[in-house]
Amino acid sequence: MPVDPLHSAARPRSAPSPLAGGGEPGAVEVRRSARRRRTVSAYREGDRTVVLIPARMSEAEEQRWVTVMLDRLAAQESKRMLGDTELAERAARLSAQYLGGRARPATVRWVTNQNTRWGSCTPAEGSIRLSHRLQGMPEYVLDYVLLHELAHLLVPGHGPGFWRLLEAYPRTERARGYLEGVVAADRLPHLPAARGE
Repeated sequence: MPVDPLHSAARPRSAPSPLAGGGEPGAVEVRRSARRRRTVSAYREGDRTVVLIPARMSEAEEQRWVTVMLDRLAAQESKRMLGDTELAERAARLSAQYLGGRARPATVRWVTNQNTRWGSCTPAEGSIRLSHRLQGMPEYVLDYVLLHELAHLLVPGHGPGFWRLLEAYPRTERARGYLEGVVAADRLPHLPAARGE
């Protein structure tokens, strides 16, 4: 039986030192790199934001770039973020396309208290909950997680009948690999960033 990456996500680690900036909730970790010359990038990691900058940047430049990158991430996420209503509509389309419309959840919603799972389902209530950490991931990954939870409305466990339902979705293996990669990356030790020259 396949390992289920949906129910084995690593817990986000606590951030070493939060910085204020951009009005964003959560911690910001700045990682300096001697190999990085000019580029600055940022991404979400669990409940924190990681900003990658060149090691030679001054503290003032660091603060400016943290603010810029937090604003950019927020703008990107607001474009991609689906509300609960859109999430329920997406689930209905996926159920119709891949499950013959048989999976009909009573509720589909985002939650912020799932840090060890990507999604969960309570078949008796017909409720599906997706971790907020999926927001901003590729659409095929979100679709896979939704289909996974929709399939639980029809087959509660992870037996062969459950996995047969997911065979209809052509990107199942790719999405599972993506999620396994996210979990593996989250478990890697992060070396402290070098400060100064």
